[in-house]
Amino acid sequence: MKYNTFSVKMDIENLSKYVYIGSVVAFYWIISILTVFVNKILLSSEILNLEAPLFVTWCQCIVSVVICIILSSLSICFPQYIKFPNDNPFKKETIKKILPLSILFSGMIISNNLSLKYIGIAFYYLGRSLTTVFNVIFTYTILGEKTSMKCIMCCGIIILGFWLGVDQENIAGSLSVFGTILGVIGSLTLSLYSIHTKQILFVVNQNIWLLSYYNNLYSIFLFIPLMLFNGEHLIVYNYDKFGESFFWIAMIVGGICGFVIGYATALQIKVTSPLTHNVSGTAKACVQTVLATYWFDEQRSFLWWISNIIVLISSAAYARFRQFNSSTEYKKLKLQQKV
Repeated sequence: MKYNTFSVKMDIENLSKYVYIGSVVAFYWIISILTVFVNKILLSSEILNLEAPLFVTWCQCIVSVVICIILSSLSICFPQYIKFPNDNPFKKETIKKILPLSILFSGMIISNNLSLKYIGIAFYYLGRSLTTVFNVIFTYTILGEKTSMKCIMCCGIIILGFWLGVDQENIAGSLSVFGTILGVIGSLTLSLYSIHTKQILFVVNQNIWLLSYYNNLYSIFLFIPLMLFNGEHLIVYNYDKFGESFFWIAMIVGGICGFVIGYATALQIKVTSPLTHNVSGTAKACVQTVLATYWFDEQRSFLWWISNIIVLISSAAYARFRQFNSSTEYKKLKLQQKV
């Protein structure tokens, strides 16, 4: 009887654990997909009709910084409930070390948002699918880390899938060359940002939230000359919906989504693993693509869908091979330490 009671208790605990993990994954999916759709509305919908993508991105950075400041203040008042790092972002030494990464961060979000402005959501994942390829290239050229032949083969297949998708977009007459180039630049900057983040995290004591706060804060100042150079201050000044509440609600929602997706990503990695996060992100991209084609009533060719499947499967296989290689290297290192 005691055994049965213990067994039932363990089953309930395991069930609760799986429900929690499932909830976290679902939360990540919902926020991630919602963020893409909200950004698409902000950047290229006829509802807002604001041709100022840098201003939109700038406002999102401001919202993220405001949220960080609020959380930091609340953590001082309620340290037992909220934990958020407190530090001075305007220290000369901090700016000197973080600013180069913030420049990459700004380039990453600018290229990604501009890419989303000019290409459809259905093609958005495919347009930014070369991140994995750039990761392999920069990991070797910057960090000197070699990649297995299986991973390199996966990258080759990803490039073929990307090329096939671009070709199908061109045949369908919906290809934006500028948007696709921006997607490639977005993949490149994301890869560089990820690599340099690993090198800079020690400055903020490995605290991702503090680094996010700094990046968004510094980006606010970096965006100002870019917006002036692009003439967006004149566009915003003459914008007829600038005083409408709907416009500002949409901007704030976009900023909140941008901040929350960072939390959702970190939480999913924490309760699962980096490999599961990659697989989850790949599956989410598939659902996102299907939703976009349905929502916008887009007809796609058979080869276009094949290109997406090729990229999705190759990306998942790459993540699996990387995980296997890391596990093998870890076991070898442990064995050497024992000897």
